[in-house]
Amino acid sequence: MTPTGHLDTEACYRAVQSRDRRFDGVFYTAVRTTGIYCRPSCPARTPAEHNVTFHATAASAHAAGYRACKRCLPDATPGSPEWDVAADVAGRAMRLIADGLVDREGVDGLARRVGYTSRHLGRLLTQELGATPLSLARARRAQSARVLIETTDLPLTDVAFAAGFSSVRQFNETLREIYASSPSELRGRRLRLDLGGRAGKDRTSGIASGGAVSMRLPVRTPFAGRRLLDFLAFHLVPGVEVAAPGWYARTLDLPHGPGTVRLELADIPAGPGTASVLAQFWLDDLRDTAAASERVRRLLDADCDPRAVDEHLGADPVLGDLVRATPGLRVPGQVDGDETAVRTVIGQQVSVTGARTVAGRIVAEHGREVGSPVPGLTHLFPDATILADVDPETLPMPRARGRALVGLAAALADGTVVLDRGPDRDDVRRSLMALPGIGAWTADYVAMRALGHPDAFLPTDLAVRRVLADLGGSVDTERWRPWRSYALMHLWNPLMPDTPAPQEN
Repeated sequence: MTPTGHLDTEACYRAVQSRDRRFDGVFYTAVRTTGIYCRPSCPARTPAEHNVTFHATAASAHAAGYRACKRCLPDATPGSPEWDVAADVAGRAMRLIADGLVDREGVDGLARRVGYTSRHLGRLLTQELGATPLSLARARRAQSARVLIETTDLPLTDVAFAAGFSSVRQFNETLREIYASSPSELRGRRLRLDLGGRAGKDRTSGIASGGAVSMRLPVRTPFAGRRLLDFLAFHLVPGVEVAAPGWYARTLDLPHGPGTVRLELADIPAGPGTASVLAQFWLDDLRDTAAASERVRRLLDADCDPRAVDEHLGADPVLGDLVRATPGLRVPGQVDGDETAVRTVIGQQVSVTGARTVAGRIVAEHGREVGSPVPGLTHLFPDATILADVDPETLPMPRARGRALVGLAAALADGTVVLDRGPDRDDVRRSLMALPGIGAWTADYVAMRALGHPDAFLPTDLAVRRVLADLGGSVDTERWRPWRSYALMHLWNPLMPDTPAPQEN
């Protein structure tokens, strides 16, 4: 059952009958007799099979004339994990649309990023997803707006532009059409729920002044948030990232200006529904709200289906005990693909501690200074165009690696290598491998973290070899497909230290 092809009607209906939450966000159920669409786990009475149709995206249901269910909020779910597994044109386009690319560059810009003409891309997405690029972008804006309305106290006018709408009128019309409610009615419903004591515990206020917005980002459970935090804290770059037990924060280089995010990260056990991670954003421009939240969702690996991954890897005789010890382990993603690639080159053949020190020096020398309400966050990571002009001999690393870093930055700056999840992964890997000083380990690590590849593996990694030797296993990893990136994280996980508490000055 995949969103990038024809849905299996019988399998979808069985999932609806059992209210299987694993399929929330994978497909949507439209009910002819009510004119609404729901998530598979909607608690309402199961409709008769002849009264339902199934849609790969919320936008497809909108295009067919259905409104979102007010009971189960079908668009308030993580995205489909199949987008990263398949990584086909439709999946890559969906990632770019979620980042707000259509709002910034139009359908022509989206088509260029995935290597198709606008007309052909429109036909392909309509065939695969049941909606055009504009309809998909419109659905994303509506969902972003609803989240901001129901989880923040931002004025509705600010919500409209933060969600990507070009006018308040368009904002009002779209929400009425999709949710059968005006923006003020949606906010009034939230307030009534708060007063009734049913939803108040899940609500976090956004603060209009200073561009601060708090929201909850949905994730599937179980969610090993503490170990994700430990990984991020172990690899953090001074000035760009800070962490302490329970939270992580970093600067963001966004389309309309800089920003900051602070995440509350804790373990969330397997439960009956979708859980959430609390994120607070401080943005120079509220138009970056959707892009910021989508990029942080990538960092969290929010669309992962941990039960499917754990069931597959947990049955393996080598990995089983590791998987059962840390259910819901995620593959840390990224908020900027270029930054991830540069940091990967910096870390070649040096310890993690050494890489952090070198990266911090490069940030202090070449990064843009920014203000942040989080102490310790002082810079954006240097842009590729800046690093492309740096003399390799001035970098605090061996000359060959300095040349490789500057060469990579030049390829990123001129578009020879693009790491925004638009191009085909195999094409990106070939482009990376063609650069001097970029080998298979670097290319595959970048694929895993920058491109969200769930099936990358690093067989030559010394730590992996050591852990496998201790477990009595081998590097024959075919049986772990298509989740080898998660297998890699489980092998690294025992080596990751706990997040240290901040030192007293």
